[in-house]
Amino acid sequence: VQLQASGGGLVQPGGSLRLSCTASGFPFSDSWMYWLRQAPGKELEDISYITSADTIWYSDSVKGRFTITRDNAKDTVYLQMNSLKPEDTARYYCAKGSIYGPRGQGTLVTVSS
Repeated sequence: VQLQASGGGLVQPGGSLRLSCTASGFPFSDSWMYWLRQAPGKELEDISYITSADTIWYSDSVKGRFTITRDNAKDTVYLQMNSLKPEDTARYYCAKGSIYGPRGQGTLVTVSS
């Protein structure tokens, strides 16, 4: 299993970023895919998932601002992040199957003016 997240960077409060996570080594279209994040000094937090049937869940902390989608033809899951806040600063990971599933190196998002 390989998961490669990308798209992070430095953005001002109120800005947007789109994260991508490209998967390989497993049947992507059959898999639930999660987005997790870990802020400095804090525990890992699950913020969204999308099932193989495209059922979607968001944590209260990102609901209404973030949108998860998947493209099974590209084995990729996306996280569109709008109205970013400084408290969204974290390393973002995608994970396969559950919050405890395999995840890659993640991508760093910094929200700061």
